[in-house]
Amino acid sequence: MSTQVIRLGTRGSQLAMWQSTWVAQQLESRGLAVELIRIQTDGDVQTGPLAQIGGQGLFTKRLQQALLDNEIDLAVHSLKDLPTHTDPRLTIAAVPTRECPFDSLVSNQARCLDDLPERAIVGTGSVRRIAQLKYIRPDLDIRDIRGNIDTRISKLDAGEFDAIVLASAGLLRLSLADRIAYQFQVEEMAPAVGQGALGLETRRDDGVTRQSLEPLNDPVSFCQVSAERSLLQTLQAGCLAPVAAWTEIEGDQLSLTGFVLSPDGRTKIESRQTLPASHSMELGNQVGQQLKEQGAEEFLKR
Repeated sequence: MSTQVIRLGTRGSQLAMWQSTWVAQQLESRGLAVELIRIQTDGDVQTGPLAQIGGQGLFTKRLQQALLDNEIDLAVHSLKDLPTHTDPRLTIAAVPTRECPFDSLVSNQARCLDDLPERAIVGTGSVRRIAQLKYIRPDLDIRDIRGNIDTRISKLDAGEFDAIVLASAGLLRLSLADRIAYQFQVEEMAPAVGQGALGLETRRDDGVTRQSLEPLNDPVSFCQVSAERSLLQTLQAGCLAPVAAWTEIEGDQLSLTGFVLSPDGRTKIESRQTLPASHSMELGNQVGQQLKEQGAEEFLKR
């Protein structure tokens, strides 16, 4: 039994605690001791639409600073929330097997988007989801919604919304699969970069913790999110931008499709490329450059 105690920093939300507890259990099953340390982030205390209150990094910066200040040894992130431009002193040491990357429609009255009546009220706080919803159903009344998964579902059940859109991964992890009315296909609503994946971040010079995390890393998931995050970085877009990505792996070949939408949902451009999985970063860069050539930057201006 190792005497090492890994200090794991986590947000206090129900989903964040589930994710961090899962990681802790995996490490403990391998003979390591783990101490969970709750850390409040800006995203947990600020209200209003994410894009208006700072957006990128709201749920991750405080955890990253705790790593740099040696308050914790490990931070568990939802990778879709983690900016691609991070401190070089930090590194994503492992990406466990990815959960379902798609989005789900949660509704008490509709089994799919087409079932919703004209001008139905749909809640989401994601610019990416808003743009894709508008692309499919421009008639919908899309309104901002914030809060943890249970808070959002409570607002739906209280009649404030006809439907809400949530990441399938969070619902599945919290045993809420029965609340999924419909799971979107990639052609309808492509997922966010890194959606469904966890990023286990450490200090780059902390070789002991990094080595402890190696058994938790899934090479396929790591490869997929590396390509997607490289795409986002090439576009110089934040994790709240109307950018979506979809990766598929067959043998040693990795395919990446990148999507960029205009915020009003009227225009969608996409690009797809395939390279050996060992060139995942190059793949993301190539797809990002092709999207730029098609005018993507016009839709990503802040």
